Amino acid sequence: MIHPSYVELMKVVNNETEIGEEPVVNSRYAIVIATAKRARQLIAGDEPLAEQRTCPKPLSVAVEELYEGKVKIIPAESANE
Repeated sequence: MIHPSYVELMKVVNNETEIGEEPVVNSRYAIVIATAKRARQLIAGDEPLAEQRTCPKPLSVAVEELYEGKVKIIPAESANE
């Protein structure tokens, strides 16, 4: 079993969402895209923001960063502004 699961990641990412607001992430697909994008940034040379506890692989580090809240997902509408 992979830890954290996508359900746990979605809870962490959406925890700052107010009641009645649209969640930042509402599908597994969005979590996968966000972690893959961060993993590509790490491969390109960005410094990891989380300690490498389990595995030094970029995707594992990206998942850990997202779970610890060190990386935020910005909704597409906010990114365009």
